[in-house]
Parts: sequence; structure tokens; C-alpha cells
Amino acid sequence: MNLAQQRIVVTGGAGFLGRCVQAELKARGVPAESILVPLIEHYDFTREADAVRMYDDMRPTVVMHLAAEVGGIGANRDNPGRFFYSNMAMGLHLIEHARRRGLNKFVQVGTICAYPKFTPVPFKEEDLWNGYPEETNAPYGVAKKALLVMLQAYRQQYGLNGIFLLPVNLYGPGDNFDPRTSHVIPALIRKLVTAKRQGDRQAEVWGTGRASREFFYVEDCARGLVDATERYDGADPVNLGAGFEITIKDLVEKIRTLVGYGGELVWDASKPDGQPRRRLDVSKAKALFGFEAKMPFDEGLRRTIQWFEANF
Repeated sequence: MNLAQQRIVVTGGAGFLGRCVQAELKARGVPAESILVPLIEHYDFTREADAVRMYDDMRPTVVMHLAAEVGGIGANRDNPGRFFYSNMAMGLHLIEHARRRGLNKFVQVGTICAYPKFTPVPFKEEDLWNGYPEETNAPYGVAKKALLVMLQAYRQQYGLNGIFLLPVNLYGPGDNFDPRTSHVIPALIRKLVTAKRQGDRQAEVWGTGRASREFFYVEDCARGLVDATERYDGADPVNLGAGFEITIKDLVEKIRTLVGYGGELVWDASKPDGQPRRRLDVSKAKALFGFEAKMPFDEGLRRTIQWFEANF
């Protein structure tokens, strides 16, 4: 697909990942006036009428659906119903009206939370249906996984070219550092930078530290999404990630070193670890559309910390 000839709506385009996707599209030659970003103040896609109005107003030929209601373990535990409804409703309305209008392509960003709680590591796309997701984020994960089924059904019945991509945990400059809704890296950076600034002798960290995660630099993710939009037209879901894992304990130590915090870390084992391990098999993305992550993890962390220190 020649993206420079498309009118591309990027839902969530004003957000953390969306801003990087916009930059990547421009770098591929898409004119700024052909990159369309519907803001939630004007279009609430949980309402079907707003999805219809967006299609009428913006007349896209491609939709990259990044928008989501999402947060860390605490936010997922507090809002399971809202997270299920809003993510399901947004995708449902956007995909239905994409097929009615004969869109050239619909790109759905899924979530690694859709994988079963005890998926063998590394996670392969064919493992997606081999069990129930980790309980704290299951409503969010199941809602996104339902949209994969919807896209596959719509491809089969209506010929809608919809693809489904599964990025692993994102991080990078411009992330969400709100302590109520942030994910693990921004939450830890905020906690340890704040502890250092205040001269705190101790900093509390959730869980046991034994769980592992894979982290994916946001600009790498944006490049992967645009690569797939340009070159992938298959029905099968595809993982996007960096292909490595690190325990939360080792992650905390890395951030502590980069921040320069010398106090004691106190682990609160009463708080949940979430999924025990998380690392993706990313071979399909390389084979199908040539994507590989580039950012070294330590360098990505350093840039993220510097951004937070300069902006908070």
C-alpha cells in the first residue's frame, strides 16, 4: 500500500503512541493534511453516532485504531466493567462502519493482556486461545481479543482488509506518568525520582519483583505499526515487540542506578505481580513485513528518565 496516497485516521493519535505514529507516517511521505486525528472531545467512539460522524467528516481510506481505555494493574482492578465496555464499543462501531464504507484497510492495535495467564514463553500468536488471561486485566484483554474475531469474521463475510497487531508493554519519552493509571516503567521512574528529590530513605515497590516483562520503545512500536499498515494484509494476529524479558526486580535496579537513588527498596508482596512472565516471539513480524526493534533497552530507559526529569 502506498500510504502517501491514503487518507489515514489515527484514533488516539494525540496520545503517547499516536504522536509517534503521526511522525512515522510523515517520515514515510504521508502529507500532514492526510493524517487525521479525531479527538475525544469531538468524537466519543463508544457512541455509534460519533463513529458515523467521524467517517462522514474525515472520509478516511485507512483507519489505524490506537485509542483505548487502559491503565496499569491498579486501574484495571478498579475499572473492569468500564475497560471492557469502552474498548469493545469503540472497536465495534469503528469496524462496522469501516466495512459499510468499503475502507481500504483497518488496523486494530490489540494488547498483550489478551494472552492466557500461563502462556509458554516466548508467546506465540497461536497460543492466544489456549487459556484465560491474567485476572486483573482480563476484561480489557478479552474485549480486544473479541475485535480480532470481529475482523476475521468481517474479512470472511465482507472482504474487509483488517489486520490485528499485538504490541508488548510500551515505554519512552512522553509516556503517561499519572500514578493512578501509569504502567510499570513510568510508575517506577516517577516513584524513584520523587524519592531521590525528597531525600526519602525508602521507596515502596509493588509485588515481589519476580515477574518478568518485555518492554518496547514507543518509536520502535510506531515504526512496526506503519510497516504492517504498508506491507501486511493477513488475517492472523502478529506480535510486535523487542524479543527480550527482564524481571521487575532487575528493572527496578536499572532505574534506580540511572536515576541515582541510593535509598532502600521495600517490596510490598501483598500487591499483585500480574502475569508471571511476558516475552513475545517476534519472528512473524520480521518474516511477514520485515520489522525488527532497534532501540537498546538501557538507552531507551535513559531517554525516558531524562524526559521525565525535564518535564516534571
